[in-house]
Parts: sequence; structure tokens; C-alpha cells
Amino acid sequence: MLYRILKVIVAIGIRLYYKEIKVKNRKQLNVNGPCIILANHPNTLMDAWVIGNICKQPIHYMAKATLFNSPLKQKILRSLNMIPINRRGEGKIAGVANQDSFEACYRVLEEGKTLVIFPEGTSYLERHLRELKTGAARIALEVENRNQGNLHVQIVPLGLNYLKANRFRSDILVQVGNPMSVESYLEDYQQSAGTAAKRLTEQIRIRLEQLLFNSAAKEEEELTESLHEIFTSKYIKNEGKGVEGEVKLIKQIRDKISEITITQPWKLDEIKSRLIQLQWQLNKFEIRADFLDRRFRSVMFLRQIAMSILFLVIGLPLFLYGVLHSILPFKLIDILVPKMTKEVEYYAPMAVLLGLVLYPLTYLGFAYGVQWLFDLTFWEKFAYFWSLPIFGLFAFSFFKYLKHIAFKWKFVFLMINNKQTMLELQTQKNELRELIFGE
Repeated sequence: MLYRILKVIVAIGIRLYYKEIKVKNRKQLNVNGPCIILANHPNTLMDAWVIGNICKQPIHYMAKATLFNSPLKQKILRSLNMIPINRRGEGKIAGVANQDSFEACYRVLEEGKTLVIFPEGTSYLERHLRELKTGAARIALEVENRNQGNLHVQIVPLGLNYLKANRFRSDILVQVGNPMSVESYLEDYQQSAGTAAKRLTEQIRIRLEQLLFNSAAKEEEELTESLHEIFTSKYIKNEGKGVEGEVKLIKQIRDKISEITITQPWKLDEIKSRLIQLQWQLNKFEIRADFLDRRFRSVMFLRQIAMSILFLVIGLPLFLYGVLHSILPFKLIDILVPKMTKEVEYYAPMAVLLGLVLYPLTYLGFAYGVQWLFDLTFWEKFAYFWSLPIFGLFAFSFFKYLKHIAFKWKFVFLMINNKQTMLELQTQKNELRELIFGE
């Protein structure tokens, strides 16, 4: 019961925090019988919440035992289908025995249920798939072996691709791989459990990497991210839209950078030099990179600016209404999260948890205050209360639109007053694109 209630509450939180959660190949999650979902682990608790949100069936999680460091926490977390595991280097938690945890995993699978494991073990906010532990493979092989190969456990690899994991109203692409069976590894497992587990883990790693836009190294990841910010543009028709199109572009950049690193390493210095120069000039003129892909037509831009001004005039009162009611919890979360944790991997889940508490409390406070001042009817109070989160989100979108309009005006003025500079910036961007993609 507690699991179902919290699943609904957390689902509301993550759906508000992330603008789009796109799931590809979702049908592969509907496995009949025992299933182990294996996913990468870049965003701590958020990873588990996202998987729980997209799975129709109740799921059980393996989690680090340090979360179960009191009898009360153990009782609550176990009721949420979480199974503790002591990890090397973190010490043993009283009341948690790994053998008991493994037995609990075997029972979950033997009952035909779904188990989620993050085989990287730890969580780091990066796009590099770290070394996978063999524990997940050992659990799958052992439970299948105990049941003489008749359990038919399915392993489903799942890739979590966050565009900006800890940024409010960012996007996620979840790619679900085809299920894998483990029966073909049983004979090897009976001969050498360690060897079979390593072989299966390697296959899992290969499947997971196909679902992610991994970078081989931190430096390559940072370069890919910077180039993505330069090349991403809604003004160029790319295959795929939304987060799926963004991930495709990131993969293309990553693959090209990896290829250049191997075949033409000297080219990397030129790419980095041109990138830094372009970034510096964009910052100097306060121009967004995607605006360089726009075709300038003075009449069209003047019409757009006129429409923008009209929208700003109409939307400003609603923006102020949303800001007035939402600025306090928004700022509190912004202040409290970095104080509560120094690990960026926990920023997003902490923000969601605080938001689920602070925003309703703030809105209830306003509702009681308005009721005390104006003696509203029930339906007036109802409409007022639910208008607060709606216009809070509107205020955030309106603020982003204000920034967009500011960039647009600067772009127009620069095109009118210093067109040659804009043409030079466009040329630099096209040359950088050609240097990487050979277009």
C-alpha cells in the first residue's frame, strides 16, 4: 500500500521536474515472469524513481545498505520493496546480511516478479558507463540454476539518458533493450561460476552501451557536451524531434570525436581552438549559437518582435501572479539543496522531495490567507489553489521566453548594425561543423 501511494506522489514530482520522459521500446518491459532490469546509474534515487514510474508492475530494488542505517529506515525502505546490500568499502550495517539479501532477490524472481539492479554499483553524474559488477549476473545465474533452468529469468538492459540530469524542466530518453535469457550460460556456471558471471556481465555491458550515448573519457564527454550546445538548433531540420533528436545529435558528435581521436588526433587541437574562439565571440556579443542557423528577414523579425511584445504585455500579469506565489519555495530549494548534499548526483532527487513538501505547504498558506481576507466559497478556494501550480509553471516558461526574446532582439540589432560580424560567426560555425562532420 505504501509503495503504491509513494509511487503516485513521486510520479507527480518527476513529471513536474522533467519536461519530457521519452521511452523507446517500452513493450520490452512487459515481461511475463521473472525479470531483472539492469540500468546505468548516473542520477542516484532519480534513476530508481524513473524506472518505477515507467513500469506498470511493482518492482523491487537492490539498494546500498547505508540507506538502512536505523531500524525505522529499514522498516520503511523494505516496505517500499527495497533490498539492502552491503558494499565493499562502506562497512556493514547492523541488521543487514548480504546472504539474506541475495535470498530475498531469489524469492522475488521465483515468485515471477521484477527486480531492478544498477550493476555499476555507485552513482556518478557522467555519461561514461563504468565497470559493471558481476553481482547481477550471479543472481540471475544462481536462481536459474536452483530451478534447473526452468525459471526462464529475463534480463532487460535499460539505458537512462539525461540531457541535463539536475536541471529543472530538462528531458530524459529511456531506451529499453531486448530481453536476454541466461540458460545458455548455465553449463559454464556449473563448471565455473565466476567465469560464467564475467561472460554474462560482458554481454550486459555491450547491450547497455548500445542504449547510451557514452563517452570514453571525461575530456571527450566535456568536448561532446560543448559541441552539442553549439550545434543543437531548432532551426535545422534534423531527423527525430525532442529529446530523441537531441540524443541522436549527441551520439553523432561523440562518434565523430572518437573517430577523429583515433584516426586524426592532430585535428582535435584545431577543433578545440575553433570551439573556444566561437564560444568567446558568442559570449561577447551575447548571441545564442542556434540563432546563427536562422535566416534573417527584417520584415519577418519585425512582425515576430511585435507579436512578442503583445504576448509579453498580456502574459506579464499572469507571470507576476505565478512568481508571487512560487518564488519562495523555488528560492528555498535553490538554497537548501546544495546545503543538504555536496554530491551533484543528489541534487535532482532532493529538489523533487523538497518540492513535494514546500510547494503544497506554500500554496496552502496562501489559500488560508486569502480565505481569511476574502471569505471565499469552496469552489473559489478550489480554483484559486489549483491555479497556483499552473501559473507557477507558466511563470517559469514565461521567464525562459523572456530570455529567448532578449537574445532575439540582440540578434536583430546585430544583424542590422553589424551584419558582417554575424556573417563571420555563421562562417565560423559552419567551418567547425565541416571540420567535425565533413559536410
